[in-house]
Amino acid sequence: MARVMHQPTTLDLFCGIGGLTIGLQRAGFCSVGGIDNWQDAATTFEHNLKPLRCFVSDIETTSVENIEKFFGVKSKNIDILVGGPPCQGFSTVGKRNLADPRNELWRHYFALVESIRPAYVVIENVEGLWLADGGKVKETIIQAFQSAGYNMECRLIRSADYGVPQLRKRTIFLAWLHGRCPAFLPVPTCRKHTTVSDAISDLPALGSGESAEEYEGPAKSKFQREMRRGAKMIANHEAANHPPHLVEILKYIPDGGNRLSIPDRLQPRSGFHNSYARLSSTKPAVAVTSNMRKPSSARATHPTQHRGLTVREGLRLQTFDDNFIVLGSRTSQYLQVGNAVPPLLAETIGKAVMAAFQQNCPKEIERIYRLRSIGDRQPTLF
Repeated sequence: MARVMHQPTTLDLFCGIGGLTIGLQRAGFCSVGGIDNWQDAATTFEHNLKPLRCFVSDIETTSVENIEKFFGVKSKNIDILVGGPPCQGFSTVGKRNLADPRNELWRHYFALVESIRPAYVVIENVEGLWLADGGKVKETIIQAFQSAGYNMECRLIRSADYGVPQLRKRTIFLAWLHGRCPAFLPVPTCRKHTTVSDAISDLPALGSGESAEEYEGPAKSKFQREMRRGAKMIANHEAANHPPHLVEILKYIPDGGNRLSIPDRLQPRSGFHNSYARLSSTKPAVAVTSNMRKPSSARATHPTQHRGLTVREGLRLQTFDDNFIVLGSRTSQYLQVGNAVPPLLAETIGKAVMAAFQQNCPKEIERIYRLRSIGDRQPTLF
């Protein structure tokens, strides 16, 4: 009889609305669920990923016992821990603050890794972590995992190189104990970047304060066809209600242009040099943030329409399909989407880890799960 390969299980810490979980499921992993301390994100997670559950808990007080009780699973049966500990103090958007207490949340993540001893660990974080404090923060994280017996690599990657219509850069840590090293993020998967137009040009045009729930025509790109697959209605597509003077200002800015095109008499008196700038329809978006509805934010204005982006447009640029619905207040929805991990990027990472998992010696896999079944808490890695 052919031997059945064990399907590895994952647990998503700091799961948000579930971008990492969705991507890893598409890569073949079986998800236990997610943990996050924000109820709004947890509600959206459970609505879209049912029957998976989200444990609403603060990572600083979450114990292995809490996890086992909530999910009804033994921690020794969790193969991969993934997550993106919030590190707003390292962000390249706004003022960096190395003293921000959220920068230390990775230590609580690490404490759970030490207790659970998963086969692989994935940490996704902001670009600023790569060079934070002259690279010392990155090295501190790597040294901590090495002290626990893990191998770890860290890379700075650009989302657009993996099919995401967004130039946003992310810091990715990948740790493993023994056996084959994962092919850490393979060579970029797309030769031609997915543009803003490729991602959102099929969505109904909106004016300030308007909304739409029905498609007005067919998909115009392969990306759009994939996003629309199985969807019959459009949710979360409602424009912010901009004041008339702001709409007038935006009319002077061309596709991909900026505030330099605004007449002197209408020039806003505040804002950064890169505010009041339109996305370019022929390029990937710069980055999707919680301020995407505000033209006064950095390059957050629709390429051709006189408004900021809708939640649905943000979801498209983050590679969530049209069946995915974000719940909560409008402000909360934008924050949830801005904080999310693109599922397409997560899938790419997941495929690399899955390949390594499957390439390990079958006898070694069987030995490890035999030891787990009798409660052996020695390193459970290949």
